[in-house]
Amino acid sequence: MTFAPDAARREPAQYKAMRDAVESLDDTVPGKFEITSEGIVHDMMAPSGPHELTVLRVRKRLEKIMPEELAAHSGSPDVEERLEGILRLPDIMLIAEADMEVQGSFDPRTLIAAVEIVSRSNPDNDWVGKMRDYPLLGIPVYAVFDPRTGTGAVMSDIHPTPEGPRYATRRDFLYGEDVTIAKWTISTDGLPRYEEA
Repeated sequence: MTFAPDAARREPAQYKAMRDAVESLDDTVPGKFEITSEGIVHDMMAPSGPHELTVLRVRKRLEKIMPEELAAHSGSPDVEERLEGILRLPDIMLIAEADMEVQGSFDPRTLIAAVEIVSRSNPDNDWVGKMRDYPLLGIPVYAVFDPRTGTGAVMSDIHPTPEGPRYATRRDFLYGEDVTIAKWTISTDGLPRYEEA
């Protein structure tokens, strides 16, 4: 369900220009590009070992307990909502394999949950930007793991607010505790932390 005003439901020329720019830069400029309602986000840093190891461990733990027809997918393609002008690439997407049988970007409304591992170089992208964009895209559950602090949170229950749709429920956790993402509970034991800079 989308709560965006009618004026935001058409594809703006500005979004198409940003999308074309991102596509042309993808193979030539290092880093990851995403498009938000505020413009293009470019994370110039390559993911670090702790970031990628967290993605791997969380993905494997989820896939062990999820039904076989579901995937904890990491990698391409992205999720895109052209009418909202948003393109995001979650670190892990919980999605039915049948919903992955598409050409191009995944429909964000088919995701069961999005999981992000906070980047050392741009933590606001995960804690602020995606906290705003994921409910707007209709992603029902958003889980954040923060290797900087050894903490995280799971957001759910999208509801309308004057600023647009937001998550109504937030459950914080510490590394070492069990965490429930959608219907599945995994351990956070052994997740790596970033070294102090």
